[in-house]
Amino acid sequence: MTTFNVENVNVTSFDPMPTPEELHARLPLSESAGTTVTQGREALRSILDRKDPRMFVVVGPCSIHDPAAGLDYARRLKKLQEEVKDTMLLVMRVYFEKPRTTTGWKGYINDPDMDDSFHIERGMANARQFLLDVCELGLPTATEALDPISPQYLGDLIAWTAIGARTTESQTHREMSSGLSTPVGFKNGTDGDVSIAINAILSASHPHSFLGINNEGRVAIVRTSGNRYGHVVLRGGDGRPNYDTVSVAMAEQALAKAKLPANIVVDCSHANSFKNPDLQPLVMADVVNQIRLGSKSLVGVMIESNIVGGKQSIPEDLSQLKYGCSVTDACVGWETTEKMLRDADQLLRGVLEQRLR
Repeated sequence: MTTFNVENVNVTSFDPMPTPEELHARLPLSESAGTTVTQGREALRSILDRKDPRMFVVVGPCSIHDPAAGLDYARRLKKLQEEVKDTMLLVMRVYFEKPRTTTGWKGYINDPDMDDSFHIERGMANARQFLLDVCELGLPTATEALDPISPQYLGDLIAWTAIGARTTESQTHREMSSGLSTPVGFKNGTDGDVSIAINAILSASHPHSFLGINNEGRVAIVRTSGNRYGHVVLRGGDGRPNYDTVSVAMAEQALAKAKLPANIVVDCSHANSFKNPDLQPLVMADVVNQIRLGSKSLVGVMIESNIVGGKQSIPEDLSQLKYGCSVTDACVGWETTEKMLRDADQLLRGVLEQRLR
């Protein structure tokens, strides 16, 4: 009998992973963490349903690479949440997976040691432990859904999910979003095309059936009921911002034409700030001013923020890494973050009640 070498020609190995069920058993959802997730999701849905006039703010490091610094940041953010809770719901940005244009560090789950050793099984466990720690502080978390398998391992600890500009058009990610338990923000395309995000919202709002894995790690047909909490994230595109009043009005019109709620989030980073973190406060201030002038469609913002501003390259000697500084996109520092949120809090006081009328 002839043997044909036709399968897995470029695969070097299949290394086993613990199943989602096994990882959940090892790192179970605690009562305090579960309360944080539940209350965070409910608050986000209330904002999107116009029952809560506050703005939500997804704020935190571009990516997590040092859990100790990440928890330091989370404690600071939790303290700040108590100050601004009347006007804003703060949700910590906890990104473990980084899409790369060509090559580069793909994130904490993929390569937790940052040395191309790719201990994904350890990265996934460490990521779950970090999310537990943040949620147990009472701070809801947000992440980007990049790998369609990861939500089975981590989804019970997430309050808000983003679908990135590179994947909003992906059928896989639209199907996955239809089954996610969180509100989902779809970013406009990298060229600035908002229709891509609107099509994604429509697609994810409907039931889907697709291949995935279950908690036992078995391949399964996943059947979803649809997610009605999809919304647009304006992140600019093709080197141009799109958070201005004209761009927001055009997005509102496109949503109305699609018979979708006018829920719009502005990403203060990426093309909206020309990837210059120093411009993020100006974007935030513009959004707040639009709300003060009567905009009801702007429900949230995203901010890339860390303890130390800017970014750094990953050195060969990891002991030389600067504490609390991004290794991916440049961020605003903590002092700037505090000022951005405190200034917004002062400007929004006494204004938000009008949004419920």
